[in-house]
Parts: sequence; C-alpha cells; structure tokens
Amino acid sequence: MRLPSIHDFAAEATDPGRYAALGGDWALAVADVVGSTRLAAEGRHRDVNFVAAAVVAVLSEAVREAPDPAACQFGGDGGIAAVPPGRAQAAHEALAALAHWSATDMDVPLRVGLIPVEALLAEGLEVLAALHDFGNGNAFGLFLGSGVAAADAWVKADPRWRIDPQAGPLPGLEGVSCRWNPVTTKRGTILCVIVDPLAGGAEGLATLARVQADIERVVSTSVAAPLGMGERLVANWPPSWRSLRLEARTRPRGRRAMTVLAALAKSAILSTLLKLGRRLPAFDPEQYRRSMAERSDFRKSAGGPRFVLDVTEAEAGAIDALLRAHADAGRIRYGTARARATTVTCLVGDLAADRHVHFVDGSELGFWRASVMLKEMKATVPV
Repeated sequence: MRLPSIHDFAAEATDPGRYAALGGDWALAVADVVGSTRLAAEGRHRDVNFVAAAVVAVLSEAVREAPDPAACQFGGDGGIAAVPPGRAQAAHEALAALAHWSATDMDVPLRVGLIPVEALLAEGLEVLAALHDFGNGNAFGLFLGSGVAAADAWVKADPRWRIDPQAGPLPGLEGVSCRWNPVTTKRGTILCVIVDPLAGGAEGLATLARVQADIERVVSTSVAAPLGMGERLVANWPPSWRSLRLEARTRPRGRRAMTVLAALAKSAILSTLLKLGRRLPAFDPEQYRRSMAERSDFRKSAGGPRFVLDVTEAEAGAIDALLRAHADAGRIRYGTARARATTVTCLVGDLAADRHVHFVDGSELGFWRASVMLKEMKATVPV
C-alpha cells in the first residue's frame, strides 16, 4: 500500500480522508529516550535531540520501500515509524542496533519496541498514516488515530513489546548532524504544543480539526514558522565542539577524527559562502537555507498536532487559553512549553540530489517539557 501525500499542512493534516488506515500486516516502530529529566538537568539537551534524529535516520533506511520515502517522525526525545509488511525484521534489527549505539556511544539510554498494528486493531485502536511530502523523496510521516499514543504507552509499560539492545549496522546514521546555531525567536517566544484528543474515532478526529482551525485563527502556523524563510539560520565557524563530538559518534572509532576534520571543512566553506554572498557551480547556500526552512518539521501530527511556533506573547497566551478551554470541555489533553530559541538537527543524504530534511525542537527540550505537562494532565483527567 502506498501512503498518500499531504502538501498543505494547515488544510489537510487533520483530514482523515487524506490518510491511509494501516492494516494488520503493518507495525509501528517506537523509540524514546529514558531519563530525559536527568539528561536535561545535565545540560545534554542536544544529545537527546541527536539520538531522536538518529532514530528517524536509521528507521527511514530500514523500513522504506524504494522509491517511496518512509513514514518516520522525530519527536524531540524519540521517534516513530510506520513499518510496511515484510519490513518488520529489518525494523527490529535497526531498533536493537540503535538502542545499543545510543547506550554505548552516546551514553543515552533508549527504549525501543515494535507494535503490530494487528494488536492495536484488536483493541479497537486505529492508525492512520500519510506523508508530509516536499518532493524528491523528502518527506515526514504524519499519524492520526488512537493507536499511535497506545503503541508508545505499550512499549513503556510492557516489556514484552520491547527490543533488547544488540550491536548491528546502522545505515543512515552518518547523515545526522547539528552544526547550525540555535535560532532565536523573532516574534517573542518559541511555543511548543502537543495535543491529544480524549475521544477516539470520528469524534476525536473532528476535535483535532476544530483545535487546528482555532490555532490557525490565532496565528497562521505558516507565518509562525520558527526558521522563517531560512534567513534566520546562522552557520558560524567553527561549529561547537559538542556538535562535532556528536557527529563523530555516528562513525566507527577509527574514522572519528577524519569525520571532525571533514565537518570543519564543510562548515568553513558554507560559512564563507554565506558571508560573501557567493555560490558554487553545484551548490547555492542561500537556496539551501530556504529549503532547510521549508523542509523543517515544525508542524506534524502524531495522533494529534505537534507544533514548534515562533509567536508573540499575546498569541502564545491566546493559544494556551483556547487549549485550556477545549481541555475544560473534556475534549483534549495538551501540553505547552516556551523556549528562547529553536534547535535544528539535520538529516542530509545526498546534497547533489537535493536530499535533506531537518528536525526542530524548542531549546532545552521544548517538546519533552510540553509532554511532561500533557502526562500530568493525563494523570488528573478521567478517561
């Protein structure tokens, strides 16, 4: 089954008619960082984002059926992927290898698991999937339905769904980097938003459409894009030592020094070209920045909408108020978190072939902080 494509997020992302219902022969691959509270307290926010991007990079290679891109999604401190029929073993091996690499090379514990959609359907839970498609194989996975949150909860709560770490190959990992500076807010504050419906089925989907429309009335999410049109992205040289260290750990130990040198050289060229307003015959740095902004996942759906928005304080307050009203009416659970800047983690395949996408989060793990608020609400709101 070929997943449908969505091109206009605001108009299409909450329309179930734009998605495909996954059958029982599909699965959901789930990964999340364990101990985010400790890691955040240690100032290792970028490590967590980097591991989450690595999950998407590796799963994208493991589960995709060429020429179509895989439906994978970055979650700030984890990731999720739709696993097509026949790709479950590849996903299992990739998840095991990711958990091993994350623990041994990154010192970031990663919990991973694989949930058959058949098991979710047996509980009356559905999973709808689509691709937010930017063309040329560049896409993000989008998900609706109560099965997405359930899959994540099952892996966390029940060891039988988990996969033990096991060393193995990690194709795709070498494409992950995070050399760009955090992008400070231009309009007032960075607002991270997570919304989940309380009702399932058609009622829950209708609620999400209403919430999305209410947010769009406060501020057009396209206007609130945290990277603007790319002009806010700054590539200072040299990149931070932390970013170089993270990138080096995507390679075997014997190749890490060369990886750092290569990253320094590439960063120097990019920074110089941007400062001088120059381009190379096969590379336009300004166009690259514009496409980075276009292909950032500041808007997504994982059972409900997730946003990283650059908004005014008044807009942030209005969004908080409307979400609170929906929650008080018993329609949703939600979480929000403010941040001073947007962090960017990149997945670059073949630049010559224009293959690259970019993952954003609020600084200091904005998505994770919003999820903490949502979990606290979940504990106090009856189902």
